Amino acid sequence: MTLLFIRILFFILSSIIGYYLGSFLNNPILGTELGCLSGLVLIFIEQKLRSVSVRGLSSMVFGLVLGLVIAKLLCDILALLPLGEFVHSSLRVILTVIFSYLGAVMALRGKDEFNLIIPYIRFRRQDVRETVILLDTSAIIDGRVSDIYKNNFLAGRLVVPRFVLDELQKLSDSADDLKRQRGRRGMDILKQMQDDPKMDVHIHEDDLDRTLNVDARLIELAKLMEANICTTDYNLSQVASLQGIPVLNISELAHAVKPVIRSNEELEVELIRKGKEPRQAIGYLEDGTMIVVSDAEHRVGHKVHAVVTSVLQTHAGKMIFARMSSGASPS
Repeated sequence: MTLLFIRILFFILSSIIGYYLGSFLNNPILGTELGCLSGLVLIFIEQKLRSVSVRGLSSMVFGLVLGLVIAKLLCDILALLPLGEFVHSSLRVILTVIFSYLGAVMALRGKDEFNLIIPYIRFRRQDVRETVILLDTSAIIDGRVSDIYKNNFLAGRLVVPRFVLDELQKLSDSADDLKRQRGRRGMDILKQMQDDPKMDVHIHEDDLDRTLNVDARLIELAKLMEANICTTDYNLSQVASLQGIPVLNISELAHAVKPVIRSNEELEVELIRKGKEPRQAIGYLEDGTMIVVSDAEHRVGHKVHAVVTSVLQTHAGKMIFARMSSGASPS
């Protein structure tokens, strides 16, 4: 609504300016028409430039200024040669046009490499660094990042890139029921995080190479912003770590904070079903860790005391093997 108001105001001002300029030429009607036409043309051009980002524009301006500086230096050097005023003027125009064009185009193509231009420049004290944490799709859908952040285990600004938001939108519109459910869950969680005053969540507009997949663009953005990546994706964690990007893997954090279980430790566990092997029974600790108790098939449905015999760490998590305690077992 604000943008529409600005456009209308600009159109009216263009008409007024055109009227007064036309009055000097004794033709205010023609001036008003030209003012209106100029305003409409500029508004049309502005709408076509919506896809141009501030970072891309700032890169182009930077390249343009650099090209002008190089052209000026070359012209000053050539001015020392006795080539005549016409030749010097022609060379000045030609070199200025050439280097301005080359500077703007090269800067625009390599805009991702400009790390200190808008919007990536961050004005801050040199001894204080703001931590930026990029959230990927899996971390948002997982949902635990909200509780982790509010309990001060994550510090900094949470940033959701636009392409991650687009991926959530695609999942929400998917024909697959499971994907659609995951996408809508992620959108709901993100909305709750944005509405929570305790959380610092921002959507980041980007213009990275759209031919890259989401993980590759996330890694490139992390490099540009000197940010950490928060995810539950094991493959993304590995690739980002190999490129020197700090990764906060929620799944690894969950495994790390589970209680340490050692051999010969006695546990109380409720057995809920039979195991794969004869006379085995399966139970789960409060943190979800599976425990396999031998010679306990007859105690399924009851709580028992079990002594840990071994602990197996797998990629999926921790698995505990135990035997029935020689003491009495509670029912």
